Amino acid sequence: MAKIKFHLDENVSFAIANGLRRRGIDVTTTPEQGMIGQSDEQQLEFALSQKRVIFTQDTDFLRLHHAGFSHRGIAYSLQKSKSIGEILQALILIWEVLDAEEMTNYLEFL
Repeated sequence: MAKIKFHLDENVSFAIANGLRRRGIDVTTTPEQGMIGQSDEQQLEFALSQKRVIFTQDTDFLRLHHAGFSHRGIAYSLQKSKSIGEILQALILIWEVLDAEEMTNYLEFL
């Protein structure tokens, strides 16, 4: 069973990356990868190339999913609908329960 790795887009609080890393979860972020300002398509392509589930609060990724773009998984939460703690709990649960392959081309709402 391959563990999920996450990529957080530029609109996600760095506190979420820190919280996941403290639990031993592999995470990259858009700012750390020098990808600020790149298109959502480029973000999705990066996550796909790195076999990472992208966590976002940007509805454009929902559009890309429904348009049929390939991806290794999208975890989505409506902006300002959940606390950092709630988002962390949901992402940790995904990491604990789902296999990386199960997330391929799958959209998970938090």
